Amino acid sequence: MNTLKNYCFPAVIFIMITAGSCSQKWSEENKGSFTLIHNEDGQTLGYSPGSGVEILTIKRLAFKDLNKNGKLDPYEDWRLPASDRAADLASKMSVEQIAGLMLYSSHQSIPSGGGGFGGASTYGSLPYGESGANPGDLSDQQKKFLTEDNLRHVLITSVESPEVASIWNNNAQAFVEGTGLGVPINTSSDPRHGSDSYAEYNAGAGGKISLWPGTLGIAATFDPDLMKKFGEIASVEYRALGIATALSPQIDLATEPRWSRFDGTMGEDPDLAADLARAYVDGFQTSEGEAHISGGWGYHSVNAMVKHWPGGGPEEGGRDGHYAFGAYAVYPGNNLKDHLKPFTEGAFRLQGPTGMASAVMPYYTISFNQDTKNGENVGNAYNKYLITDLLRGTYNYDGVVCTDWGVTGDVTGVDRFEGKSWGVEGLSVAERHYKIIMAGGDQFGGNNDKGPVLEAYAMGVKEHGEEFMRSRFEQSAVRLLKNIFRTGLFENPYLDVENTKATVGNAEFMKEGYDAQVRSVVMLKNSSGTLPLKKQMKVYVPKRYTPAGSDWFGRTTPERWTDPLNMDIVSRYFEVVDKPEKADFALVSIASPAGGTGYDRRDAEQKGNGYVPISLQYSRYRADNARETSLAGGSPLESFTNRSYRGKSVETRNSYDMKMVNETRAKMGIKPVIVLIDVSNPMVFSEIEKNSTSILVHFGVQDQALMDLITGAFEPSGLLPFQMPADMNTVEEQFEDVPGDMNCHTDSDGNKYDFCFGLNWKGPISDSRTQKYRK
Repeated sequence: MNTLKNYCFPAVIFIMITAGSCSQKWSEENKGSFTLIHNEDGQTLGYSPGSGVEILTIKRLAFKDLNKNGKLDPYEDWRLPASDRAADLASKMSVEQIAGLMLYSSHQSIPSGGGGFGGASTYGSLPYGESGANPGDLSDQQKKFLTEDNLRHVLITSVESPEVASIWNNNAQAFVEGTGLGVPINTSSDPRHGSDSYAEYNAGAGGKISLWPGTLGIAATFDPDLMKKFGEIASVEYRALGIATALSPQIDLATEPRWSRFDGTMGEDPDLAADLARAYVDGFQTSEGEAHISGGWGYHSVNAMVKHWPGGGPEEGGRDGHYAFGAYAVYPGNNLKDHLKPFTEGAFRLQGPTGMASAVMPYYTISFNQDTKNGENVGNAYNKYLITDLLRGTYNYDGVVCTDWGVTGDVTGVDRFEGKSWGVEGLSVAERHYKIIMAGGDQFGGNNDKGPVLEAYAMGVKEHGEEFMRSRFEQSAVRLLKNIFRTGLFENPYLDVENTKATVGNAEFMKEGYDAQVRSVVMLKNSSGTLPLKKQMKVYVPKRYTPAGSDWFGRTTPERWTDPLNMDIVSRYFEVVDKPEKADFALVSIASPAGGTGYDRRDAEQKGNGYVPISLQYSRYRADNARETSLAGGSPLESFTNRSYRGKSVETRNSYDMKMVNETRAKMGIKPVIVLIDVSNPMVFSEIEKNSTSILVHFGVQDQALMDLITGAFEPSGLLPFQMPADMNTVEEQFEDVPGDMNCHTDSDGNKYDFCFGLNWKGPISDSRTQKYRK
């Protein structure tokens, strides 16, 4: 039995209440802001006394009368299958209610501040800081989209604390429980378990949430069982925060090394990615023991929305689809099949009883020339061949298809962070909604307004008739409602605040996350067996320079000099000195090259096409061997089709990192220089490797994990889940859609930095993992 899935599930105490010759097989428990009803032979119900919902007793069992009609409707009967309940409820919903169900909110922080993804928020018409509101209160905007727009899917981002998250959940669920048909909120989250490098790990201590390496880091362990364990723990923490849907995992195959979302993937190998995707979804979706309801689903289940169909990895030149300059995914190797594999052989073919991932998100990109039926080059969510024919037809997928965020919005320029309606820029917002619905989509990410959905419905009625369009809307409603029913939200959407505080980030979960961090680190070089080092040796740690620039959203960032590591942590392992000549060794902490986005407005303003290389090396790069003609183009936002950047140059923003390594080597002479690299993308190692005695790469871990490895408390065991290129020429020559097609760097010790390579104290690792996955 999976003990993790039984963690912190509250015990139930039954009291038999008798009345004459009849008896109720349920008891009532006052939890303050809500009431629990414990059925002796069935589900526990939670409801808010102020919502107007009454409890029906049918054959001595309790049920919630959510629509307040005084009788038990099939959708209110927890004894029935989720599919039957969803079909009944969908048939009772108005078109306006279904339209609201098809919305997925913009990003919501708790409490909601001003600006950001979710826009400006107010409480009683005042900004939060001036309103006197409690952090767990609903904002005016949240109340509006929950009532006027009938929205029931909410994406939350930052939360003040687990306690506040649980209070907000209870307030929000109570707010909607007495409305209409009593449909609860299905709250979701993007990944939120990433590590804080500066955070300290103390055995037996808890935190705000368990800290794990990034997904690419877990991939570096080559251990699907660890990925499943992460899913099991993360799902328990999610449900304790009120989150029942994960906008993850990202299972795009990372075949294009320059892509800015590379580090969110599970690597470039289709077999490894499929195994890890399957494990992730099984871990998130499966409930056992007291938490189980039916078919593997239950109160510890979190719907997994796998992304991004049919694979967002093969972006031309590495440019990302959040912007029009990255609208195209290309397939020079004619290799769509590998990109489908993490879905079709992983997330859609689970070992656990839930069967397949319950939701899918297509990416923004136009999968260029992959529509073999209609020949359309439109964003994936708009493409009927990719959604209806391929996903739903060929692969028999009948779960939810939800667009990525903002896909129906307008856009005014190729480098504007606005709407992402690639290929359908000429359609109206309502027409885009209609096209997505007719392509097979069910839900609109980042849209709080039901208006365009209702306009789309009217378009469908005009073209196909009322009966057809009503049936099409109910089809989406059933898919969406099943994910709410199966996770138990209709029975009890409320949280015990004390249970939340005891569950999220507890000591056991923190330890599991820390152990995973240690296992995710890959040692690439260890000349002369330099590592491990003895504690209390003298160490020199050079400061890191970050020049002024702008972040991914275009916001200006100032220049700064910083300590690259938490020096309090480092000083617990070594004696820190301020000059290289005093040190026994140097510790240099850097990041992989930040090579840009692939577009430069200054180039466009100087009568170029705006397209520039994305570099994986630190020094200035000139793309003399890039394609003369791009594979894709034709955006209505541009007057040309050739997006080639051949002959253009680019500066890497963090080129000083290379200088740090090489200057430190010059200052240290023959003494060891240990290099730690936070890797987001593959990188060209020839610029720094020869001046590095030992190299450890990681994908987001606490500094303490690195210190434990350096001093031998743990032995490195991670393996590269992708290749490290020998130079930028091989990056230009590789095909965006093909894995494992680069020439790899070979270091001064003769080791090739290829997929599945890593060192332990004895040398190159050769074990069951390398035997299974090495090509």
